[in-house]
Amino acid sequence: MPTRIAVFGAGSWGTAFAMILADAGCEVALWGRRPELVDAINTTSRNPDYLPDVILPPGISATADAAQAAKGASAAILCVTAQTLRANLAAWAPYLDEDTVLVSLMKGVELGTAKLMSEVIAEVTGAGPERIAVVSGPNLSGEIVRRQPAASVVACVDEAVAARLQEACRTQYFRPYTSADVIGCELGGAVKNVIALAVGIADGHGLGDNTKAALITRGLAETTRLARAMGADAHTLAGLAGMGDLVATCSSPLSRNHTFGANLGRGLTLAETIAVTKQTAEGVPSCRAVLDLARRHGVEMPITETVVDIVHGGQPPQDAVKALMSRAAKPERR
Repeated sequence: MPTRIAVFGAGSWGTAFAMILADAGCEVALWGRRPELVDAINTTSRNPDYLPDVILPPGISATADAAQAAKGASAAILCVTAQTLRANLAAWAPYLDEDTVLVSLMKGVELGTAKLMSEVIAEVTGAGPERIAVVSGPNLSGEIVRRQPAASVVACVDEAVAARLQEACRTQYFRPYTSADVIGCELGGAVKNVIALAVGIADGHGLGDNTKAALITRGLAETTRLARAMGADAHTLAGLAGMGDLVATCSSPLSRNHTFGANLGRGLTLAETIAVTKQTAEGVPSCRAVLDLARRHGVEMPITETVVDIVHGGQPPQDAVKALMSRAAKPERR
């Protein structure tokens, strides 16, 4: 009998991950907020709002009923925007079994609390760390739904749980690795969105590859400093959940955060950029939460601070570049 897994969130990444699970032989219940979208998925085997050209495999059934989605699920995949997780999960929690593994696909930090998604999950549900996992890596939905080869990391402090999840989402085109470093994987996924905004701004402003390479490299250094301060393994940030995700998000036109930043770099205001953006760019709200997290841990993150100044403070990109370039000289290892 196939493993039954619930996926909460019928956006592009939630739908793409549901496809991975179904291709791996799982029975998938895909929860969507809007009944009309759920009906369309069930009747046409397509997600018309996010992936209209993709035919979904038969192992997926959609529902707008959270209780129905959660019933009998060995794992609940959580794939909503980071800032809505707490409220959504509070509504879903009563329907989840006590042994259901809770898996975050989200890449953000909660505003106000500066908590990682795994911490929000623990607070809302009371689940122990052995029931909380994270999937992170260079996973652009538009490529995955075409079944192009991709790799990712499944992280959980319980290695047996990570291994079970690895098997549940392993296909010929999707190769998951396991890790016990939940914090490192989450930080890699959250901060790369902020750095992708910076690279997008540079692109939109007409700056060159030297600038982008510097932002990516020093952005990784910022992320690693914060990860180490929070007890994560620095090696995690050199892998798929760190450098891998960072490169993909900073260089691909499929990246929401890069595209958002590019529009800002071209001179659009924040309101104008939001108006032309169809899907959430997690780095926009999360950049402030990442900076808050860094300050709480006494970690210097100048690129992140600059992104906050541009996105939320209205600082012109050219002034931000001058400020970054005029910082005090130091050895690269810092």
